[in-house]
Amino acid sequence: MEIRRALPQDSRELLHCLKMRSKYAVLLVFVVGLVIIEKENNFISRVSDKLKQSPQALAEANGTEASPALAENGSLASLQELDAAFSQLRSHLRNVTLQLVGDGDPRPRRHVLLMATTRTGSSFVGEFFNQQGSIFYLFEPLWHIERTVTFEPGGANAVGSALVYRDVLKQLLLCDLYILESFILPAPEDHLTPFMFRRGSSRSLCEEPVCTPSSKKVFEKYHCKNRRCGPLNITLAAEACQRKQHVALKTVRIRQLEFLQPLVEDPRLDVRIIQLVRDPRAVLASRMVAFSGKYETWKKWASEGEAPLREEEVQRLRGNCESIRLSAELGLRRPGWLRGRYMLVRYEDVAQAPLQKAEEMYSFAGLPLTPQVKEWIGKNTQAPRDGSGVYSTRKNSSEQFEKWRFSIPFKLAQVVQDACAPAMRLFGYKLASSPAALANRSFSLLEEAQPSWVT
Repeated sequence: MEIRRALPQDSRELLHCLKMRSKYAVLLVFVVGLVIIEKENNFISRVSDKLKQSPQALAEANGTEASPALAENGSLASLQELDAAFSQLRSHLRNVTLQLVGDGDPRPRRHVLLMATTRTGSSFVGEFFNQQGSIFYLFEPLWHIERTVTFEPGGANAVGSALVYRDVLKQLLLCDLYILESFILPAPEDHLTPFMFRRGSSRSLCEEPVCTPSSKKVFEKYHCKNRRCGPLNITLAAEACQRKQHVALKTVRIRQLEFLQPLVEDPRLDVRIIQLVRDPRAVLASRMVAFSGKYETWKKWASEGEAPLREEEVQRLRGNCESIRLSAELGLRRPGWLRGRYMLVRYEDVAQAPLQKAEEMYSFAGLPLTPQVKEWIGKNTQAPRDGSGVYSTRKNSSEQFEKWRFSIPFKLAQVVQDACAPAMRLFGYKLASSPAALANRSFSLLEEAQPSWVT
């Protein structure tokens, strides 16, 4: 009997030992994976530096003569092949380590960044990810940083703002929502705040257990849409973020793609960047309605010819277009750190074929497009003609995307075309040569999207 009683205890100890070994093995594999990635990066750097030398310099170092064929093709071809091979290996190792330390789900945890500018349809496109139940979605959390930290436009201040946005963004993608407590005003107390910007635009912040019982004594400026909740508990929100399989975030406050390289290369993240663009003529027309006070000079000049358009206004427009173009050109060049992680999307293509573009974006991000998302797209892209407000995410999308053509004066379109011509050419927006061409619905101002816009 004593032997029989001892056996279950021994079995439990054996199982406990095996579990502990399994945990340590997973941790060891993760650490080894990171070490391999780091050593591989160092090896790539050394090999790349060697291959970037001219064939003549390599020949002199080795005491041989340079081959003409090598001079033309060898160094570049070898560098490209090695870069592609090691990029693939790095991606594979990262996915393996993410899976090993995950919760048992075979799919790696994705981090989707929807990068846009104001009035480009980003709230509408962001809903494609907000409606997916396994995604923790945040709507414009960087708004709090913009309201709290003052940066003058241009120069070192522009760089400083980009770095602050990037570092906060990284922590949010890692579910460290406490970072926002330094920027939310008034400051949260005991990790509670009723001032989370547009909380109702994030389903994850309005679901249980994040949605706590409401209090009549507390005024919540940005409340949930379909239910009453108490002040946002940041601890509960951070825990909900950790439980979700994926994270997605929408922002119009990051313009410079190059500053995101450290974020993309962080082994804790598996980032997919979707840059959303829109015809700058349509963007200006929309901003003149949504931000009427800021565009008073434009409106007076367009309608009355009074109050001459200031050059600084045009320069600001040109600067915005150039920053968008430069980021897109960087993404489309396919540098190693962005390969497979960047996608360019035009709002006009989404408006004409929302379900198709949603499928393409989900495929790019490596996420499953659920029936819930498809149902939302069906319901919210066939809204009544007069049912779309300025900030609404319900659109009669097949009609909305060209509505601006009949509300903007031609001379205003000409100013945009002159200031933004390089960006318009890159994104496939045709220039209108006359008022008749602008208002002629049968004349398309849109070229076909390029397959190379997914890298």
